[in-house]
Amino acid sequence: MLLKAVFWDLDGTLIDSEPLWHDGEIEIAHANGGEWTEELGWSVSGTPVPNVAKHMIERGCTLSVEEIDVQLKDYVFQAEVRRLPWIPGVLDVLRSLKEAGIPSMLVTTSPRRMAENIMKQSDGLFAGYVCGDDPYEHKPNPAPYLAAAAKLGIAPEDMGECVVLEDSAVGLKAGAASGATLIAQTGWIRTDTSGLGQFASIDSYDGIDAAALDEFVRRRLEA
Repeated sequence: MLLKAVFWDLDGTLIDSEPLWHDGEIEIAHANGGEWTEELGWSVSGTPVPNVAKHMIERGCTLSVEEIDVQLKDYVFQAEVRRLPWIPGVLDVLRSLKEAGIPSMLVTTSPRRMAENIMKQSDGLFAGYVCGDDPYEHKPNPAPYLAAAAKLGIAPEDMGECVVLEDSAVGLKAGAASGATLIAQTGWIRTDTSGLGQFASIDSYDGIDAAALDEFVRRRLEA
């Protein structure tokens, strides 16, 4: 295979976690004098938690940015420890890649404990991860993807032979800037992410396996 590695975003790409974040936002806001809805949650989806917290404060939440950050991450982490809401079919894709000898790397802005929980519950399907606690610029900067590639011994000039799977605007911008063959997962996000440098878009994992991802790389490099 030409495909060297696959780099996976977490939320909305591997797991359908946005509902957990929105449930936490609503619970925290309403418990502390604020107003919040699922629609408001989607409007700031994919942005760092401190940014979400600022919007929650504007809507009347009396907690500080730091307090919201801690409480919201705790809420989602505990929910994910109880059960990871894997997106249908994604574990089959990961197994196909492992069987083909293609490493998968988790690349997330989420904190280390969330990344470690993924590693624990994925039964060895990932070669490693880069998370928000690592000393790299966050997405949309491509640094996390380039750092993940470096961990596998993949040089920046070879990123075209790797696939990045992302869903959010900031993540897609990071993947495009990394030089990778960028695939947008559109099935679990409600915002328009078209025109952000993706080579192709998918709305499920039906028909996706190691061979299909390798074909995306071949088509992109031939274009």
